[in-house]
Amino acid sequence: MVRTKMRWLVGFAAGATLLSSTLVGLGVAQGATKAKHYTVAYMSYGVANSYDAPMLAAAKAVAGASGIRVVVFDSQSSYTTQASQLQNVINSGQYQGIIVQPIYGAALISTVKKAIKKGIKVVNIDQILGTKYTTDQIQVKGLSGNVVFFPSKIGTQLATLTNQACAGANPCNVGLVHNYTGYEPDGAITTAFDSQLATYSGETVVAQADGLYQAGVALTQVQNMLTAHSNLNVIVGSDQDCEGAQAALSAAKNTSVKLVCYGASAAGQAQLKSGTGPWFADVAQMPATEGQLGMSMLIAAMKTGKSQGSKNPVASLANKGVLTPANAAKFTAEWPG
Repeated sequence: MVRTKMRWLVGFAAGATLLSSTLVGLGVAQGATKAKHYTVAYMSYGVANSYDAPMLAAAKAVAGASGIRVVVFDSQSSYTTQASQLQNVINSGQYQGIIVQPIYGAALISTVKKAIKKGIKVVNIDQILGTKYTTDQIQVKGLSGNVVFFPSKIGTQLATLTNQACAGANPCNVGLVHNYTGYEPDGAITTAFDSQLATYSGETVVAQADGLYQAGVALTQVQNMLTAHSNLNVIVGSDQDCEGAQAALSAAKNTSVKLVCYGASAAGQAQLKSGTGPWFADVAQMPATEGQLGMSMLIAAMKTGKSQGSKNPVASLANKGVLTPANAAKFTAEWPG
Protein backbone atom coordinates (compact mmCIF):
# COMPACT_ATOMS: atom_id res chain seq x y z
CA MET A 1 0.00 0.00 0.00
CA VAL A 2 2.87 2.33 0.80
CA ARG A 3 4.61 1.47 -2.49
CA THR A 4 1.41 2.14 -4.42
CA LYS A 5 1.02 5.53 -2.77
CA MET A 6 4.68 6.38 -3.44
CA ARG A 7 4.35 5.39 -7.11
CA TRP A 8 1.26 7.60 -7.35
CA LEU A 9 3.09 10.54 -5.76
CA VAL A 10 6.07 10.12 -8.09
CA GLY A 11 3.77 9.92 -11.10
CA PHE A 12 1.84 12.99 -9.98
CA ALA A 13 5.08 14.95 -9.51
CA ALA A 14 6.30 13.98 -12.98
CA GLY A 15 2.99 14.96 -14.50
CA ALA A 16 3.03 18.27 -12.66
CA THR A 17 6.55 18.95 -13.94
CA LEU A 18 5.46 18.15 -17.50
CA LEU A 19 2.39 20.38 -17.14
CA SER A 20 4.52 23.17 -15.72
CA SER A 21 6.97 22.87 -18.63
CA THR A 22 4.12 22.92 -21.09
CA LEU A 23 2.64 26.05 -19.54
CA VAL A 24 6.03 27.74 -19.59
CA GLY A 25 6.38 26.84 -23.26
CA LEU A 26 2.95 28.26 -23.98
CA GLY A 27 3.89 31.43 -22.13
CA VAL A 28 6.99 31.87 -24.27
CA ALA A 29 4.97 31.27 -27.43
CA GLN A 30 2.31 33.75 -26.34
CA GLY A 31 5.03 36.27 -25.47
CA ALA A 32 6.45 35.88 -28.96
CA THR A 33 3.08 36.44 -30.59
CA LYS A 34 2.63 39.60 -28.52
CA ALA A 35 5.90 41.12 -29.79
CA LYS A 36 5.40 44.66 -31.08
CA HIS A 37 4.40 44.87 -34.72
CA TYR A 38 4.52 48.16 -36.62
CA THR A 39 2.57 49.37 -39.61
CA VAL A 40 3.81 52.46 -41.43
CA ALA A 41 1.95 54.71 -43.86
CA TYR A 42 4.15 56.02 -46.67
CA MET A 43 2.64 59.21 -48.11
CA SER A 44 4.17 59.41 -51.60
CA TYR A 45 4.46 62.52 -53.72
CA GLY A 46 3.71 60.38 -56.77
CA VAL A 47 4.56 56.69 -57.18
CA ALA A 48 4.87 56.91 -60.97
CA ASN A 49 7.56 59.61 -60.76
CA SER A 50 10.98 58.22 -61.70
CA TYR A 51 12.56 60.27 -58.90
CA ASP A 52 10.20 58.90 -56.27
CA ALA A 53 10.50 55.22 -57.22
CA PRO A 54 14.00 54.59 -55.79
CA MET A 55 13.10 56.57 -52.66
CA LEU A 56 10.13 54.29 -51.98
CA ALA A 57 12.11 51.15 -52.88
CA ALA A 58 14.88 52.05 -50.43
CA ALA A 59 12.38 52.79 -47.65
CA LYS A 60 10.60 49.47 -48.26
CA ALA A 61 13.90 47.57 -48.18
CA VAL A 62 14.78 48.98 -44.75
CA ALA A 63 11.27 48.28 -43.45
CA GLY A 64 11.28 44.74 -44.81
CA ALA A 65 14.56 43.95 -43.10
CA SER A 66 13.00 44.96 -39.78
CA GLY A 67 9.66 43.22 -40.31
CA ILE A 68 7.80 46.51 -40.68
CA ARG A 69 4.62 46.57 -42.78
CA VAL A 70 4.43 49.51 -45.21
CA VAL A 71 1.21 50.77 -46.80
CA VAL A 72 1.75 53.21 -49.67
CA PHE A 73 -0.57 56.14 -50.37
CA ASP A 74 -0.12 57.71 -53.80
CA SER A 75 -1.21 61.34 -53.96
CA GLN A 76 -0.52 61.47 -57.71
CA SER A 77 0.96 64.94 -57.25
CA SER A 78 -2.18 66.45 -55.68
CA TYR A 79 -1.55 68.17 -52.35
CA THR A 80 -5.27 68.16 -51.49
CA THR A 81 -5.40 64.40 -52.08
CA GLN A 82 -2.33 63.95 -49.91
CA ALA A 83 -3.84 65.97 -47.06
CA SER A 84 -7.04 63.90 -47.23
CA GLN A 85 -5.10 60.62 -47.29
CA LEU A 86 -3.07 61.69 -44.27
CA GLN A 87 -6.23 62.48 -42.32
CA ASN A 88 -7.65 59.06 -43.21
CA VAL A 89 -4.47 57.37 -41.98
CA ILE A 90 -4.77 59.16 -38.64
CA ASN A 91 -8.47 58.37 -38.28
CA SER A 92 -7.95 54.67 -39.01
CA GLY A 93 -5.94 54.04 -35.85
CA GLN A 94 -4.00 51.35 -37.70
CA TYR A 95 -0.61 53.04 -38.03
CA GLN A 96 2.21 53.54 -35.56
CA GLY A 97 4.36 55.53 -37.97
CA ILE A 98 4.05 57.81 -40.99
CA ILE A 99 6.57 58.90 -43.60
CA VAL A 100 5.53 62.08 -45.35
CA GLN A 101 6.94 63.24 -48.69
CA PRO A 102 5.07 66.53 -49.06
CA ILE A 103 3.85 68.08 -52.25
CA TYR A 104 3.08 71.32 -50.45
CA GLY A 105 4.42 71.07 -46.92
CA ALA A 106 2.64 74.09 -45.50
CA ALA A 107 -0.72 72.44 -46.24
CA LEU A 108 0.16 69.36 -44.17
CA ILE A 109 1.38 71.01 -40.97
CA SER A 110 -1.91 71.00 -39.04
CA THR A 111 -2.67 67.39 -39.98
CA VAL A 112 0.83 66.21 -39.07
CA LYS A 113 0.38 67.88 -35.68
CA LYS A 114 -2.80 65.83 -35.18
CA ALA A 115 -0.88 62.64 -35.91
CA ILE A 116 1.84 63.56 -33.43
CA LYS A 117 -0.75 64.41 -30.78
CA LYS A 118 -2.24 60.93 -31.21
CA GLY A 119 1.15 59.37 -30.55
CA ILE A 120 1.95 58.44 -34.15
CA LYS A 121 5.61 58.91 -35.04
CA VAL A 122 6.09 61.03 -38.16
CA VAL A 123 9.24 61.44 -40.26
CA ASN A 124 9.41 63.91 -43.12
CA ILE A 125 11.53 63.25 -46.21
CA ASP A 126 12.57 64.96 -49.43
CA GLN A 127 10.46 68.14 -49.31
CA ILE A 128 10.13 70.85 -46.69
CA LEU A 129 7.45 70.33 -44.04
CA GLY A 130 7.04 73.91 -42.97
CA THR A 131 7.12 77.43 -44.36
CA LYS A 132 10.86 78.15 -44.36
CA TYR A 133 12.76 76.95 -47.43
CA THR A 134 16.20 78.16 -46.39
CA THR A 135 16.76 75.51 -43.72
CA ASP A 136 16.97 71.73 -43.52
CA GLN A 137 16.03 71.63 -39.83
CA ILE A 138 12.75 70.41 -38.24
CA GLN A 139 9.97 73.01 -38.36
CA VAL A 140 7.12 71.05 -36.72
CA LYS A 141 7.42 70.41 -32.98
CA GLY A 142 7.35 66.73 -32.13
CA LEU A 143 8.47 65.50 -35.56
CA SER A 144 10.48 62.28 -35.20
CA GLY A 145 12.86 62.93 -38.06
CA ASN A 146 13.58 65.12 -41.07
CA VAL A 147 15.59 64.11 -44.15
CA VAL A 148 15.67 66.92 -46.70
CA PHE A 149 17.72 69.19 -48.91
CA PHE A 150 16.57 72.79 -48.97
CA PRO A 151 15.25 74.18 -52.25
CA SER A 152 16.66 77.68 -51.86
CA LYS A 153 20.19 76.31 -52.09
CA ILE A 154 19.35 74.53 -55.35
CA GLY A 155 17.94 77.77 -56.77
CA THR A 156 21.07 79.71 -55.83
CA GLN A 157 23.32 77.03 -57.31
CA LEU A 158 21.31 76.94 -60.55
CA ALA A 159 21.64 80.71 -60.94
CA THR A 160 25.40 80.58 -60.32
CA LEU A 161 25.77 77.81 -62.89
CA THR A 162 23.58 79.73 -65.34
CA ASN A 163 25.93 82.68 -65.02
CA GLN A 164 28.85 80.38 -65.79
CA ALA A 165 27.05 78.82 -68.75
CA CYS A 166 26.34 82.33 -70.08
CA ALA A 167 30.04 83.19 -70.27
CA GLY A 168 30.70 85.07 -73.51
CA ALA A 169 27.03 85.77 -74.18
CA ASN A 170 25.80 89.29 -73.41
CA PRO A 171 22.90 89.53 -73.32
CA CYS A 172 22.30 85.94 -72.25
CA ASN A 173 18.74 84.73 -72.81
CA VAL A 174 17.52 82.12 -70.36
CA GLY A 175 14.56 79.72 -70.52
CA LEU A 176 13.32 78.52 -67.11
CA VAL A 177 11.27 75.32 -66.91
CA HIS A 178 9.26 75.14 -63.69
CA ASN A 179 7.59 72.08 -62.14
CA TYR A 180 4.17 72.44 -60.55
CA THR A 181 4.45 76.20 -60.55
CA GLY A 182 3.90 77.82 -57.20
CA TYR A 183 4.40 74.73 -55.04
CA GLU A 184 7.50 73.41 -53.37
CA PRO A 185 10.17 72.88 -54.28
CA ASP A 186 9.47 74.92 -57.41
CA GLY A 187 8.43 78.15 -55.72
CA ALA A 188 11.41 78.21 -53.36
CA ILE A 189 13.85 77.24 -56.12
CA THR A 190 12.51 79.97 -58.41
CA THR A 191 12.66 82.65 -55.71
CA ALA A 192 16.28 81.85 -54.90
CA PHE A 193 17.16 81.51 -58.58
CA ASP A 194 15.70 84.91 -59.47
CA SER A 195 17.37 86.56 -56.49
CA GLN A 196 20.82 85.20 -57.30
CA LEU A 197 20.50 85.76 -61.06
CA ALA A 198 19.70 89.43 -60.39
CA THR A 199 23.18 89.87 -58.91
CA TYR A 200 24.70 89.30 -62.35
CA SER A 201 24.51 91.53 -65.40
CA GLY A 202 23.38 90.40 -68.83
CA GLU A 203 21.34 87.31 -67.87
CA THR A 204 17.60 87.57 -68.47
CA VAL A 205 14.82 85.00 -68.18
CA VAL A 206 12.94 85.50 -71.44
CA ALA A 207 10.78 82.35 -71.42
CA GLN A 208 9.12 80.20 -68.76
CA ALA A 209 7.11 76.97 -68.83
CA ASP A 210 5.92 74.16 -66.53
CA GLY A 211 7.44 70.74 -67.19
CA LEU A 212 5.61 68.87 -64.40
CA TYR A 213 8.73 66.71 -63.86
CA GLN A 214 7.93 64.90 -67.11
CA ALA A 215 10.34 64.75 -70.04
CA GLY A 216 7.48 64.47 -72.56
CA VAL A 217 5.78 67.60 -71.25
CA ALA A 218 9.08 69.48 -71.15
CA LEU A 219 9.79 68.47 -74.75
CA THR A 220 6.66 70.24 -75.97
CA GLN A 221 7.22 73.25 -73.72
CA VAL A 222 10.81 73.72 -74.85
CA GLN A 223 9.82 73.36 -78.50
CA ASN A 224 7.44 76.26 -77.94
CA MET A 225 10.22 78.20 -76.22
CA LEU A 226 12.57 77.70 -79.15
CA THR A 227 9.90 78.79 -81.62
CA ALA A 228 9.18 81.98 -79.68
CA HIS A 229 12.81 82.68 -78.74
CA SER A 230 15.28 81.39 -81.30
CA ASN A 231 18.07 83.24 -79.51
CA LEU A 232 18.00 81.25 -76.26
CA ASN A 233 21.41 80.60 -74.71
CA VAL A 234 20.61 78.54 -71.60
CA ILE A 235 17.69 76.40 -70.42
CA VAL A 236 17.27 75.63 -66.70
CA GLY A 237 15.16 72.87 -65.15
CA SER A 238 15.02 69.50 -63.43
CA ASP A 239 16.67 66.49 -65.04
CA GLN A 240 13.33 65.41 -66.56
CA ASP A 241 12.99 68.90 -68.04
CA CYS A 242 16.52 68.76 -69.37
CA GLU A 243 15.88 65.39 -71.00
CA GLY A 244 12.86 66.88 -72.76
CA ALA A 245 14.85 69.97 -73.67
CA GLN A 246 17.65 67.86 -75.09
CA ALA A 247 15.18 66.04 -77.34
CA ALA A 248 13.74 69.37 -78.49
CA LEU A 249 17.18 70.78 -79.22
CA SER A 250 18.15 67.66 -81.13
CA ALA A 251 14.97 67.82 -83.25
CA ALA A 252 15.69 71.49 -84.01
CA LYS A 253 19.37 70.71 -84.72
CA ASN A 254 20.25 73.37 -82.18
CA THR A 255 23.75 72.89 -80.76
CA SER A 256 24.20 76.29 -79.14
CA VAL A 257 21.90 76.09 -76.09
CA LYS A 258 23.36 74.83 -72.79
CA LEU A 259 21.38 72.97 -70.13
CA VAL A 260 21.67 73.69 -66.40
CA CYS A 261 19.82 71.01 -64.45
CA TYR A 262 19.10 69.56 -61.01
CA GLY A 263 18.60 65.98 -59.94
CA ALA A 264 21.85 64.20 -60.90
CA SER A 265 19.99 61.26 -62.41
CA ALA A 266 21.71 58.44 -64.27
CA ALA A 267 20.60 60.06 -67.53
CA GLY A 268 22.10 63.40 -66.56
CA GLN A 269 25.29 61.87 -65.29
CA ALA A 270 25.74 59.94 -68.54
CA GLN A 271 25.31 63.10 -70.60
CA LEU A 272 27.83 64.99 -68.51
CA LYS A 273 30.33 62.14 -68.61
CA SER A 274 30.12 62.05 -72.39
CA GLY A 275 31.07 65.71 -72.57
CA THR A 276 29.48 65.97 -76.00
CA GLY A 277 25.91 67.08 -75.36
CA PRO A 278 24.22 70.28 -74.23
CA TRP A 279 24.35 69.44 -70.48
CA PHE A 280 26.52 72.04 -68.74
CA ALA A 281 26.04 71.08 -65.06
CA ASP A 282 23.68 69.22 -62.72
CA VAL A 283 22.92 69.84 -59.02
CA ALA A 284 22.72 66.56 -57.10
CA GLN A 285 19.76 65.07 -55.30
CA MET A 286 19.75 61.70 -53.49
CA PRO A 287 16.26 60.17 -53.41
CA ALA A 288 17.29 56.61 -52.49
CA THR A 289 19.39 57.82 -49.57
CA GLU A 290 16.48 59.95 -48.38
CA GLY A 291 14.17 56.92 -48.39
CA GLN A 292 16.70 54.76 -46.58
CA LEU A 293 17.49 57.35 -43.92
CA GLY A 294 13.86 58.31 -43.44
CA MET A 295 12.66 54.78 -42.77
CA SER A 296 15.64 54.03 -40.52
CA MET A 297 14.85 57.12 -38.46
CA LEU A 298 11.16 56.24 -38.24
CA ILE A 299 11.87 52.71 -37.03
CA ALA A 300 14.25 54.03 -34.39
CA ALA A 301 11.68 56.61 -33.28
CA MET A 302 8.90 54.02 -33.01
CA LYS A 303 11.09 51.72 -30.93
CA THR A 304 12.72 54.31 -28.68
CA GLY A 305 10.17 57.11 -28.65
CA LYS A 306 12.97 59.58 -29.39
CA SER A 307 13.28 62.08 -32.25
CA GLN A 308 16.13 61.32 -34.64
CA GLY A 309 16.74 64.94 -35.64
CA SER A 310 17.53 66.26 -39.13
CA LYS A 311 19.82 65.00 -41.86
CA ASN A 312 20.71 66.54 -45.22
CA PRO A 313 22.22 63.76 -47.39
CA VAL A 314 23.63 66.10 -50.04
CA ALA A 315 25.37 68.45 -47.58
CA SER A 316 28.65 66.54 -47.58
CA LEU A 317 28.93 65.83 -51.32
CA ALA A 318 32.05 66.88 -53.20
CA ASN A 319 31.99 70.16 -55.15
CA LYS A 320 28.89 71.18 -53.13
CA GLY A 321 26.93 68.52 -54.99
CA VAL A 322 27.44 70.03 -58.45
CA LEU A 323 28.20 67.62 -61.30
CA THR A 324 30.16 68.81 -64.33
CA PRO A 325 31.75 66.97 -67.25
CA ALA A 326 35.02 67.03 -65.29
CA ASN A 327 33.74 65.28 -62.13
CA ALA A 328 30.51 63.49 -63.08
CA ALA A 329 32.16 60.06 -62.94
CA LYS A 330 32.86 60.52 -59.22
CA PHE A 331 29.18 60.72 -58.29
CA THR A 332 26.70 57.88 -57.87
CA ALA A 333 23.31 58.42 -59.50
CA GLU A 334 20.38 57.27 -57.36
CA TRP A 335 17.56 57.43 -59.88
CA PRO A 336 17.24 56.79 -63.62
CA GLY A 337 15.91 60.15 -64.80
